[in-house]
Amino acid sequence: MPLRPETARQVDALVADAQSAGHVPSLIIGVVRDGALAHLAAAGTQPLPDADLQYRIGSITKTMTAVLVMQERDAGRLALDDPLRRYLPEAAAAGPVTLRQLLGHAGGLQREPDGPWWERSEGVDLAALLAGFSVTKVAHPPHRVWHYSNLAYGLLGGALERVTGTPWAQLTQERILDPLGLHRTTYAATEPFARGYVLHPWHDTLREEPRTDSRAMAPAGQIWSTVTDLARWAAFLADPDPAVLNPTTVDEMCAPVILSDLDAWRGGYGLGIQLTRDGDRVHVGHGGSMPGYVATLAVHRPSRTGVVGFANSYGFRTGGIGPLGHQILTHVLDVEPVPTRPWQPAEAPPPADLAPLTGRWWWMGTSLDVSWDRATGELVGILRGDRVSRYAPEGPDRWRGVSGVENGEVLAVLRDEAGRPAALDVATFVFTRDPDSEP
Repeated sequence: MPLRPETARQVDALVADAQSAGHVPSLIIGVVRDGALAHLAAAGTQPLPDADLQYRIGSITKTMTAVLVMQERDAGRLALDDPLRRYLPEAAAAGPVTLRQLLGHAGGLQREPDGPWWERSEGVDLAALLAGFSVTKVAHPPHRVWHYSNLAYGLLGGALERVTGTPWAQLTQERILDPLGLHRTTYAATEPFARGYVLHPWHDTLREEPRTDSRAMAPAGQIWSTVTDLARWAAFLADPDPAVLNPTTVDEMCAPVILSDLDAWRGGYGLGIQLTRDGDRVHVGHGGSMPGYVATLAVHRPSRTGVVGFANSYGFRTGGIGPLGHQILTHVLDVEPVPTRPWQPAEAPPPADLAPLTGRWWWMGTSLDVSWDRATGELVGILRGDRVSRYAPEGPDRWRGVSGVENGEVLAVLRDEAGRPAALDVATFVFTRDPDSEP
């Protein structure tokens, strides 16, 4: 669904202002809604940006590396709480640091690998990355603080290669890019692509930056993509394709592993996913930068709305592409609420064995209203009028919470001597039809 004309004009103005004030050669932002690119805003002429023009996505690559790790976890070939040294014995000096901690930047490893600045230098292979790995690479004890680490993602890529016997680039191509149709997302730049620049601080001239192959550090920031393809990746994070990764696993990735902002609790990190709180909303995604390029990906999952974008200058004179992306996402969500789905009457009442479970139940004067969702086959329980939980059938007279405050808890149907439902036992809280009943 395209944006309303006035919203589109406002987004265009924000992008034009950011390009002008930031002295950005080329800037492009895409708004994603319900799995599709709903609006494209672009500014700058070096080069003229369009939806098929490649830019480097930088650390947004980490979200793909994390999905590969989670695929292996779901397949039972690794566990998130396994120590890294199980897969990379050469990194034994990292001690007990786990894959989960590395994914969430909670492992305490130093930010960069040793040697020349890896983002602007030709990369080394995994053996060279691991050579000389020592306790000096550990900046903090595991899970003591949030400490961003590109090195951690180079090592995660190495662990994936050891587990699968397949290079990281091939895994990414076969398991993510090909299944999702991201045909303009590539390991190396493929024409047409935007050249990346550093802007001279005093006379606004441009210096083109090298486009290096980061090799063993590729899982931390190598990939190139377009707005069209990155919009598809944003749509995947909002509404995952089960053929690539189980949606419940993506939910798990978007839950906090650690807070990155202990003062205001506005930021955190999940399993490869940056979490940014904006008021009552949480945006998931990632930022990215490589010499000459910056990128943003921010998604509000409940509304399936996101923003993706690129610029081909290493930094803005004012602000940055990350704050710009979050500002645009918040604005779109504020002025264009998700359309309300029309109510449709049920075609038939619930099955005879479920109908007696519906209605109002009581515990200590507290109401629980139970209904049946024909579309999912789940029971829906609303506690005190606003706390919603959903329950999926697990066996005779047994339901398991799958969302809400009772997620994971058991709802058991208790029957009287005649076999009629007499009470609902929700995690030991027994609800009856009598509002005056006692537990």
